[in-house]
Amino acid sequence: MYPAELVKPMREDLTSIGFTELFTESDVEEALQKSGTTLVVVNSVCGCAAANARPGARISLQNAKKPDHLVTVFAGVDREATDAARSQMVPFPPSSPSMALFKDGELVHMLERHHIEGRPAEMIAENLVGAYNEYC
Repeated sequence: MYPAELVKPMREDLTSIGFTELFTESDVEEALQKSGTTLVVVNSVCGCAAANARPGARISLQNAKKPDHLVTVFAGVDREATDAARSQMVPFPPSSPSMALFKDGELVHMLERHHIEGRPAEMIAENLVGAYNEYC
Protein backbone atom coordinates (compact mmCIF):
# COMPACT_ATOMS: atom_id res chain seq x y z
CA MET A 1 0.00 0.00 0.00
CA TYR A 2 1.17 3.47 -0.84
CA PRO A 3 0.62 6.48 1.42
CA ALA A 4 -2.49 8.52 0.60
CA GLU A 5 -0.48 11.73 0.20
CA LEU A 6 1.73 10.05 -2.41
CA VAL A 7 -1.13 8.84 -4.62
CA LYS A 8 -3.42 11.86 -4.18
CA PRO A 9 -2.05 13.79 -7.20
CA MET A 10 -2.05 10.60 -9.29
CA ARG A 11 -5.71 10.03 -8.43
CA GLU A 12 -6.51 13.66 -9.24
CA ASP A 13 -4.97 13.29 -12.72
CA LEU A 14 -8.05 11.22 -13.54
CA THR A 15 -10.73 12.49 -11.17
CA SER A 16 -10.11 16.07 -12.34
CA ILE A 17 -11.19 15.06 -15.85
CA GLY A 18 -14.33 13.21 -14.82
CA PHE A 19 -13.26 9.74 -13.68
CA THR A 20 -15.03 8.24 -10.68
CA GLU A 21 -12.90 6.29 -8.25
CA LEU A 22 -14.01 2.80 -7.29
CA PHE A 23 -12.95 1.43 -3.93
CA THR A 24 -14.87 -1.81 -3.40
CA GLU A 25 -15.99 -4.89 -5.27
CA SER A 26 -19.58 -3.65 -5.18
CA ASP A 27 -18.48 -0.28 -6.65
CA VAL A 28 -16.97 -2.16 -9.59
CA GLU A 29 -20.01 -4.41 -10.04
CA GLU A 30 -22.34 -1.42 -10.00
CA ALA A 31 -20.18 0.53 -12.47
CA LEU A 32 -19.99 -2.33 -14.94
CA GLN A 33 -23.73 -3.05 -14.78
CA LYS A 34 -24.54 0.36 -16.23
CA SER A 35 -25.74 0.40 -19.80
CA GLY A 36 -23.55 1.98 -22.42
CA THR A 37 -19.79 2.12 -22.50
CA THR A 38 -17.46 2.30 -19.51
CA LEU A 39 -13.74 2.98 -19.59
CA VAL A 40 -11.90 1.45 -16.64
CA VAL A 41 -8.39 2.73 -15.98
CA VAL A 42 -6.25 0.68 -13.62
CA ASN A 43 -4.10 3.49 -12.26
CA SER A 44 -0.60 2.99 -10.91
CA VAL A 45 2.31 4.83 -9.32
CA CYS A 46 4.71 3.69 -12.05
CA GLY A 47 6.34 6.08 -14.48
CA CYS A 48 4.46 4.75 -17.50
CA ALA A 49 1.16 5.60 -15.80
CA ALA A 50 2.34 9.18 -15.29
CA ALA A 51 4.00 9.67 -18.67
CA ASN A 52 1.79 7.57 -20.91
CA ALA A 53 -1.41 6.09 -19.47
CA ARG A 54 -3.05 9.00 -17.67
CA PRO A 55 -2.11 11.55 -20.35
CA GLY A 56 -3.26 9.11 -23.05
CA ALA A 57 -6.63 8.72 -21.35
CA ARG A 58 -6.95 12.50 -21.06
CA ILE A 59 -6.12 13.10 -24.73
CA SER A 60 -8.50 10.36 -25.87
CA LEU A 61 -11.44 12.12 -24.25
CA GLN A 62 -11.11 15.00 -26.72
CA ASN A 63 -12.69 12.71 -29.31
CA ALA A 64 -16.29 13.35 -30.42
CA LYS A 65 -17.26 9.81 -29.41
CA LYS A 66 -16.27 8.81 -25.89
CA PRO A 67 -17.36 6.40 -23.18
CA ASP A 68 -20.57 7.08 -21.26
CA HIS A 69 -18.86 6.32 -17.96
CA LEU A 70 -15.28 6.84 -16.76
CA VAL A 71 -14.03 4.91 -13.73
CA THR A 72 -10.71 4.11 -12.15
CA VAL A 73 -9.20 1.75 -9.61
CA PHE A 74 -5.74 2.19 -8.12
CA ALA A 75 -3.43 -0.83 -8.15
CA GLY A 76 -1.43 -1.23 -4.97
CA VAL A 77 -3.86 0.99 -3.07
CA ASP A 78 -7.46 -0.10 -3.57
CA ARG A 79 -6.90 -3.85 -3.66
CA GLU A 80 -10.54 -4.96 -3.44
CA ALA A 81 -11.68 -2.78 -6.33
CA THR A 82 -8.59 -3.54 -8.40
CA ASP A 83 -9.04 -7.29 -7.97
CA ALA A 84 -12.74 -7.00 -8.86
CA ALA A 85 -12.00 -4.95 -11.99
CA ARG A 86 -9.25 -7.31 -13.10
CA SER A 87 -11.58 -10.29 -12.65
CA GLN A 88 -13.76 -8.72 -15.36
CA MET A 89 -10.78 -8.35 -17.70
CA VAL A 90 -10.11 -12.08 -18.10
CA PRO A 91 -8.49 -13.59 -20.18
CA PHE A 92 -5.98 -10.75 -19.90
CA PRO A 93 -3.50 -11.13 -17.05
CA PRO A 94 -3.37 -8.44 -14.36
CA SER A 95 -1.23 -5.47 -15.32
CA SER A 96 -0.79 -1.92 -14.14
CA PRO A 97 -1.45 0.44 -15.66
CA SER A 98 -4.08 -0.91 -17.98
CA MET A 99 -7.31 0.25 -19.58
CA ALA A 100 -10.42 -1.64 -20.50
CA LEU A 101 -13.49 -0.56 -22.42
CA PHE A 102 -16.75 -2.31 -21.57
CA LYS A 103 -20.01 -2.09 -23.48
CA ASP A 104 -23.12 -3.07 -21.55
CA GLY A 105 -20.89 -4.91 -19.08
CA GLU A 106 -18.95 -6.86 -21.72
CA LEU A 107 -15.21 -6.34 -22.25
CA VAL A 108 -14.74 -5.09 -25.82
CA HIS A 109 -11.25 -3.54 -25.82
CA MET A 110 -8.15 -3.92 -23.66
CA LEU A 111 -4.87 -2.06 -23.33
CA GLU A 112 -2.37 -3.95 -21.21
CA ARG A 113 0.79 -2.52 -19.67
CA HIS A 114 2.88 -3.75 -22.61
CA HIS A 115 0.64 -1.65 -24.91
CA ILE A 116 1.30 1.41 -22.72
CA GLU A 117 4.88 1.19 -21.50
CA GLY A 118 7.31 2.96 -23.82
CA ARG A 119 4.59 4.33 -26.07
CA PRO A 120 3.75 8.03 -26.26
CA ALA A 121 0.49 9.26 -24.79
CA GLU A 122 -0.72 10.24 -28.27
CA MET A 123 -0.37 6.64 -29.49
CA ILE A 124 -2.32 5.36 -26.49
CA ALA A 125 -4.99 7.98 -27.11
CA GLU A 126 -5.17 6.96 -30.77
CA ASN A 127 -5.71 3.33 -29.76
CA LEU A 128 -8.51 4.34 -27.34
CA VAL A 129 -10.12 6.65 -29.90
CA GLY A 130 -10.30 3.76 -32.37
CA ALA A 131 -12.17 1.74 -29.75
CA TYR A 132 -14.45 4.67 -28.90
CA ASN A 133 -15.30 5.16 -32.57
CA GLU A 134 -16.17 1.49 -32.90
CA TYR A 135 -18.08 0.92 -29.64
CA CYS A 136 -19.33 4.27 -28.29
